[in-house]
Amino acid sequence: MPTPITRKGHEALQAELDRLRKVERAKNIEAIAEARAHGDLSENAEYDAAKERQGFIESRIVELQSKLAEARIIETAGRVSETIVFGATVLVRQDRTTGVGE
Repeated sequence: MPTPITRKGHEALQAELDRLRKVERAKNIEAIAEARAHGDLSENAEYDAAKERQGFIESRIVELQSKLAEARIIETAGRVSETIVFGATVLVRQDRTTGVGE
């Protein structure tokens, strides 16, 4: 079932996915290689942390790919409506004397 998302939300998810794939993954590969160079991996906290980070990065990539595959962009630009709809920007005013919202 498609998941509704705004264009801005879709772009943010895509940007995060691109950053994880192109920047974070490469940085973490370097961190793993550097930690490996320190020798014994059985008691190497840097190596363990880098491997844990690798797991996080890879699972987040899979999660973002899944979200983007299921996403359906809902266009919100230029919509004017008396009812609140998905992606709408709402202005809430409060009466200062009564405290009642409008």
